[in-house]
Amino acid sequence: MCGITGFWNPGRTNERELRFTLDQMLDVLDHRGPDERGSKFFLDQGLALGHTRLSIIGLDHGHQPIETADGDYAVTVNGELYGYKRERTRLACQSLPSDGKSDSAITLPLYLRHGLSFVERLRGEFAIVLYDHREKRLILIRDRFGIKPLYFAVRDDGIVWGSEVKSILKHPSIEPRLCPKAAIHQMMQVMVPGTTAFEGVQAIQPGHMLIVRQDGDRLVTESRRWWDLEFPTSHETGADPAEYVQGVQDRLIDAVATRLEADVPVGCYLSGGIDSCSILGLATTLQQSPVKAFTIAFDSDEYDESNIAKLMAERTGAEQELLRLTEKELYGPAFERATWHAERTFYNTLAVAKWHMSRRVRACNYKAVITGEGSDELFGGYPFFKRDWLGREDEGGIFAGAILAEEDQLHPAWQDLCGFTPSWIQPWMLTLRAARAVLSDDLIDLLETYDPIAEVAAAIDPDQVRGRHRLDISQYTWSKTMLEGQILTWGGDRMDMANSMEARPAFLDHHVAEYAVTIPPDIRIRDGIEKWVLREAMVNVLPRELYERKKFAFMAPPAHTDPVKRNAVQEMINHWLTPERMGELGILSHERFDQFVDQAWRETDGTIARRNDILMNHALQLHMLQGQYVEGMPLPTVD
Repeated sequence: MCGITGFWNPGRTNERELRFTLDQMLDVLDHRGPDERGSKFFLDQGLALGHTRLSIIGLDHGHQPIETADGDYAVTVNGELYGYKRERTRLACQSLPSDGKSDSAITLPLYLRHGLSFVERLRGEFAIVLYDHREKRLILIRDRFGIKPLYFAVRDDGIVWGSEVKSILKHPSIEPRLCPKAAIHQMMQVMVPGTTAFEGVQAIQPGHMLIVRQDGDRLVTESRRWWDLEFPTSHETGADPAEYVQGVQDRLIDAVATRLEADVPVGCYLSGGIDSCSILGLATTLQQSPVKAFTIAFDSDEYDESNIAKLMAERTGAEQELLRLTEKELYGPAFERATWHAERTFYNTLAVAKWHMSRRVRACNYKAVITGEGSDELFGGYPFFKRDWLGREDEGGIFAGAILAEEDQLHPAWQDLCGFTPSWIQPWMLTLRAARAVLSDDLIDLLETYDPIAEVAAAIDPDQVRGRHRLDISQYTWSKTMLEGQILTWGGDRMDMANSMEARPAFLDHHVAEYAVTIPPDIRIRDGIEKWVLREAMVNVLPRELYERKKFAFMAPPAHTDPVKRNAVQEMINHWLTPERMGELGILSHERFDQFVDQAWRETDGTIARRNDILMNHALQLHMLQGQYVEGMPLPTVD
C-alpha cells in the first residue's frame, strides 16, 4: 500500500519547478507511505510520477516508480496484487521477466505483453498510473470495486492526479474550493459517483481507466470501463443450495489465503458480525500461528457488539486487542483529523473510531489486516435489500433514520431506472428534505434547477439494471454508489491509511464477487434470513450465537444518545459554526441552523433524532473542510 501522485503539464518543462511541485504533493501523502519516497520525471513532457511507499511485500525490493531499462515506460502502483509470484513466473517463461520481487513489478511486463487489457489479469486492490512514452499515453487505472482511491483534475494546461485529493490541491494550477452541488450531496450523504467535495476534482470510477493522450499542445482524455459487477438477466430456479454453499466456501477460503501473504504480520479486524468473524475463523486455520484480532467497543449496549467478537476470539484462540471508545475519542481533535483524512463528510463517528483503530493497529506493530467489507453487498446482508425484495417487516429499530426510511419514498428518476425507488436511498431522501430547512438562500435557489436524487440515478448504467431481479438491482445500485462512496473511503482506505495501515477486504476478491452474482436470490436470502448462503458456508466456523443472529448496525452511538456526547458536539458547533464562518462558506443559513440545533436537542423521537445527528455531523465537517483545505488551518494534535 502506498500513495501515488503526479501531473502532466506539457507546457511546463523547468526541472526545478517540476521537482518542487511534486515534493509538495508527496509531502501530504507521507501517512500513506512513510517507508520510502520515489519520483520519475519526463522533463521534455512536463510529466512527473511520484510515490510514497508502505512496504508490505518485497521489503527491500519495492522501490517505485518502476521503469523499463530504456526509460520509455514507467509505473506507480498503490495496493496489493495477489498471485504475483505465479504471474511473474509465467512472464519469465515468455522471456518477459519482471524486474524486482515486489508484487507491483509485474505491471510493466504485463502491459508490454497485453496492452491495456493487462489490467484484467490483476487480482487484488490497486490504483495504477502508467506512462507510455513511446505512445505519449498516460493510463490511470482503478480496481474493480474502488478499494484503492485515485483522483484527478483536468485543466487547460494538463492533468493532475493523486491517491488523495489533498495532493492534487497542492498543485499550483488547482485552486481549492468546495463545490456547492457536492455540499448538498454531502448533507444528504450520497455523492454522485465520480465526484468529490471539491470543484473540478473527480474520482476515477471503480473498474475504470482514464486514458490521456497528447494531441499537439493539448491533452485528450477518454474514460473506459474495464470491469463491472454484472448480475445475470435470469437466475436458475429450483437450484440445489448445497452447490452454492460449497462454491462460496471454496472461493472465500482462497480469497483469505491469498490475503494472508505478506512479508509482515497480517491481523484481522473483528467486530461481532458474520463477515469479520468468518474472516478470522478462516485465517485461524489457514495460518500456523495465532491471529491478532482488533476490535472496537463502544460505551453503549445498543451499539456495542464486542461481546460477540470476544466469543469469536476465544473460539479461535486469537489474541484480541480491544479498543474502548467514548465521547473523548469520538469528538474534538480526532473528529477534525478524521474529516481531514476523509476529504468529505461522514454521517456517523464510526469513521473516527476506525481512525483510532488503525492507529492502535500500528502501535501493535502491524501494517496489514484482513477485513469483512463487501459481504453485505454480495450476499444481501443489509435490511434495505430484504425490504426491496420481500417488503417491510418492521420499522427499522435503530436502523430507522440512518439505514431505513420510516415512510416510503418515491422518485421518478429511480422509478424509471429501476422500476422502484431502492430502499437504501430513501432515508437519504428524507435527510435531504430535512437539510433544505437549514440551507442558505443560494443553495435553496440551486435546488430549483438541480435535483441531487436524479443526478445519482443518472450515474447508474441502465443496461446493468434493467431486466434484473429486484434484489440484484438493489445490490448493484448500492454497490455503485455507497460501497465506494462511503464504506471504502471514510469507512475504509482513508481511515486505515491515515495511520499507514493496509486493509485487505477478502469478500471483494473478484473471484468471490463474480460467483456471488450468479447465486439465486432465494439462496442469498432464504426464508427471510439475510446472507443465508454465507451463514451456511461458515456454519462450522461461527459461534452459534452469531450464526442465529440478525443483522446488527455497526455504527458508533449518535450524539443524542448521551448528554456527554451531546455536549461534545455542541462545543464543536460553537467553535466551527459561527455566523462569520457560515456566512463565508455560504452553504447553510446560520439563523435557520441555530433554530434547528435548538429543536434537535429537545427531540424525543429516536428516528428524527438520528437524522438530526447526521445533519449536525455533515454541517460541522463542511466547515472543517473549508477551514482545513481552503483557509489552510493547521490540524490539531490528538493525545
